[in-house]
Amino acid sequence: MRKLLILFLLLTFPLYAAVEIPTVNLSLSAPTEPKDLVTTLNIVIVLTLLALAPSLILVMTSFVRLIIVFAFLRQAMGTQQSPPTQLLVTLSLVITLFIMEPVGKKAYEDGIKPYMDKKIGYEVAFDRAIEPFKKFMLRNTRESDLALFYRIRHLPNPKTEADVTLPILLPAFMISELKTAFEIGFLIFLPFLVIDMVVSSVLMSMGMMMLPPVMISLPFKILIFVLVDGWNLLIGNLVESFK
Repeated sequence: MRKLLILFLLLTFPLYAAVEIPTVNLSLSAPTEPKDLVTTLNIVIVLTLLALAPSLILVMTSFVRLIIVFAFLRQAMGTQQSPPTQLLVTLSLVITLFIMEPVGKKAYEDGIKPYMDKKIGYEVAFDRAIEPFKKFMLRNTRESDLALFYRIRHLPNPKTEADVTLPILLPAFMISELKTAFEIGFLIFLPFLVIDMVVSSVLMSMGMMMLPPVMISLPFKILIFVLVDGWNLLIGNLVESFK
């Protein structure tokens, strides 16, 4: 292990030597000019966004629908902790990256790249970068859910998509995703429920009431799921369910 670490450091040393490492001043002092206060507030905002990054993944992408559907699938099959939760979360993240790649690419090209090239300010860059995510959320948000939060705020309904504000769109998008995920979960439960009922009826007719039906139905559910190529069908339809 030590030899591998030394070899890694030797191989990567030219990379570190070629990079100019910036100095960091950790001293605290009162701002003397307004621009100093603005710089400090910008640092606080950036650190806050970094801390909230995992939550932003949940509320602005397809992750919520995916992880809930996968949890319903595992419960419907009755496989306890297989696949493990960590694997389901990782699978949800990978598929989320696949679904959100065009949205992220457009946000980068419209907002982040011009800002890095110093062609626009950070406020314009933020508006342009968030616009593809807003369109994605609007396409997958029910009008009734969106109207709910406008009624709670006692605000008039928006006339165009540009009038929809992000603080109202985020919760509306989340509850729309929850409803859609539960609808898909219900459809997933139906075929496995039929298998459980058939197995339970057969066992009762044979007088084997002391034998748990789950022990008999579980292999059949796994076999049928594999034969119909369940993961292919489920993930394919999940990806197509996003508008």
